Amino acid sequence: MKRYLFVLRKPPHSGAYVQELLDIILTTAAFDQHVSLLLLDDAVFQLKNGQNPDCAGMKDTAAIFKALEIYDVNDIYVEMESLQERGLTVDDLCLPLQTLCRRDIAGLMQDFDRVFSG
Repeated sequence: MKRYLFVLRKPPHSGAYVQELLDIILTTAAFDQHVSLLLLDDAVFQLKNGQNPDCAGMKDTAAIFKALEIYDVNDIYVEMESLQERGLTVDDLCLPLQTLCRRDIAGLMQDFDRVFSG
């Protein structure tokens, strides 16, 4: 089984990009591949509690992320500095996840067969 890491950087509701990437992640996981996520930069907002995307005609990405557990996508990482720079804490997010310091990101990436960044 290959190990895939998807690195997300874009904020929620940035067009169809986030929804399409989540579809790719779910499809990969559906084929019994080990899938992990790393959220950096504005992507940390994708997991923020209390999103209200209906007014913009978009889907609630936080709700889609909650479906990841069904596909055995349980390894979700977030960069601590990205949270801090945006005034967030792990308590502001809708899923349990693991935090990493910026200096540890390269080491994490080396543990995977394929790394996809968007």
